[in-house]
Amino acid sequence: MLHLNCASGHKSRMTTCFRALCCKGPPPARPEYDLVCIGLTGSGKSSLLSKLCSESQENVVSTTGADNIRKYWSRYYQGSQGVIFVLDSASSEDDLETARNELHSALQHPQLCTLPFLILANHQDKPAARSVQEIKKYFELEPLARGKRWILQPCSVDDMDALKDSFSQLINLLEEKDLEAMRM
Repeated sequence: MLHLNCASGHKSRMTTCFRALCCKGPPPARPEYDLVCIGLTGSGKSSLLSKLCSESQENVVSTTGADNIRKYWSRYYQGSQGVIFVLDSASSEDDLETARNELHSALQHPQLCTLPFLILANHQDKPAARSVQEIKKYFELEPLARGKRWILQPCSVDDMDALKDSFSQLINLLEEKDLEAMRM
């Protein structure tokens, strides 16, 4: 089961959503994971979450004031075992630069730097969307995240299979980390 702390305050909905996504049928004997989900306003965190929970997209309202709480993101980091970073791959150059800086800060933060990261390049359905390769290069992920566990995946609210696959990959990274910890 995955528990999510979201900087925009959607923890209960996220927990319910991922419980439904990952725990169909009788619950498997799996460990529980606490994840933090961060991203700039408009990146699509709430929309992706609603879609995963099979909720109507009509009710999704962007979190107001989220830019003002970015400086408090680190309060959500404690106890996290993984990170989901959502970025708008079709955003302006300025917003993409801000997202890049925030991702770099998160990758280097003492409470997150050893954790697995799932980076979702959202809004791939928009004409202005940058490819995963463009994002990887622009965000300098290869040199910055060398030695870290991270996944960069394209996504959109219209491609549930890709989104579910992304979360399956993150769960695999979390389970690998658990196995390594048990070996030590």
